[in-house]
Amino acid sequence: MDTILLITQAVNGLQLGVLLFLLSAGLTLTFGIMDLINLAHASFYMLGAFFGASVAIYTGSFTLGFSAAIIGVLAVAWIIEKGIISRLYTRDHLDQLLATFGLILIADTLVHMIWGPAGLAIALPPLLQGQLTLGGVTLPSYRVLIIGVGLLVALGLYCLVNHTRTGMLIRAGASNRQMLSNLGVDVGSLFAAVFCMGAALAGIAGILITPITEASIGMGNDIIITAFVVVIIGGIGSIKGAFIAAIIIGMIDTFGRAFLDQLFMTVMPAETAETAAPAVSAMLIYILMAVILSLRPAGLFPPKLR
Repeated sequence: MDTILLITQAVNGLQLGVLLFLLSAGLTLTFGIMDLINLAHASFYMLGAFFGASVAIYTGSFTLGFSAAIIGVLAVAWIIEKGIISRLYTRDHLDQLLATFGLILIADTLVHMIWGPAGLAIALPPLLQGQLTLGGVTLPSYRVLIIGVGLLVALGLYCLVNHTRTGMLIRAGASNRQMLSNLGVDVGSLFAAVFCMGAALAGIAGILITPITEASIGMGNDIIITAFVVVIIGGIGSIKGAFIAAIIIGMIDTFGRAFLDQLFMTVMPAETAETAAPAVSAMLIYILMAVILSLRPAGLFPPKLR
């Protein structure tokens, strides 16, 4: 098999992995700390794409669009947390599912009313339209940038959660929120900060993927399922687990779609292999989840004292 093709697919898998991590990092924090199942998390992914694309188109600056995606999503997340989400923390999971599913419908409808049904596409700035040659392999500069941003965010979250007082409070909240409240910590403000931070990370993922695809209505509704798989495999509440699980799933999904048909052709007719490979490829991450949960029911890296 061509080594360059393998490296290229590995880079594509790493790119998908870091995007999944950006989306699932906030999800695992809100799920792990607040015990909140937030289906509407993917709406922040969509809103980040639309906010960023709108500003990038209006100003001609992708940097301003990137900043607008973060600021816009933070503002919306703060309003939603104060008005709706904060009332769901003590409710059961069914109420959370129904309420956040309703938020998805509201977000999709509002985006349709404001931006229309067509979606938004943006072009990359000239600086990011080129290619980089690494070890004889030519890679698009923008894909390398996405990987770099994802790795920096992962490092920043690791340092925040493990080496700061805020991170200590986050870990304490994941372990025993009642004890944290009894010690005088404003748990409501902590929950709001975690929720908004997670939403901002989803917004970053949204604006990063927009130049490759486009900003479209409901763009996060499919990927949110994969993000939940990442959270479950990595361990609910674990940033380290979310990162490793996201990279694993990104690699499996990318290599499965690229090479599974060729593998099947060695044992079955080409027509059957081309039909079966996409279906099996779509199942691989769920098969992986089932295997891991059968061996480690709490995920690969469950938080301590959970």
